[in-house]
Amino acid sequence: MISTARVPADKPVRIAFSLNDASDDTPPEDSIPLVFPELEQQLQPLPPCHDSAESMQVFKQHCQIAEEYHEVKREIALLEERKKELIAKLDQAEKEKVDAAQLVREFEALTEENRTLKLAQSQCVEQLEKLRIQYQKRQGSS
Repeated sequence: MISTARVPADKPVRIAFSLNDASDDTPPEDSIPLVFPELEQQLQPLPPCHDSAESMQVFKQHCQIAEEYHEVKREIALLEERKKELIAKLDQAEKEKVDAAQLVREFEALTEENRTLKLAQSQCVEQLEKLRIQYQKRQGSS
């Protein structure tokens, strides 16, 4: 008799077999229990013919393949999750790179504006000094 149990997707699935465990109360073919509930119906191992060692062997192999399939699906899910995390990190890094480039451009623009303002200030100081000298000359000549 085959018993089934629901197992979380992140837990490994182990199956035990016994060739001597044949019972007369085998369920009919249309009520096949799901050995691997997460597998699609067409991928489920079919119950073996308990009188045939070859059938039991095929069933064991099918269950091993189903277990490997389950493990691969779990790994794929983990890798997909990791992929999403890496894409998010990459997006964040690219955004920070764009932000840094924008900050560099702003810094360069402000540096140029600062240079221009300092030049204008020094020109104004010179002009003010010339005006003071002219004013003092007018005051002295009157």
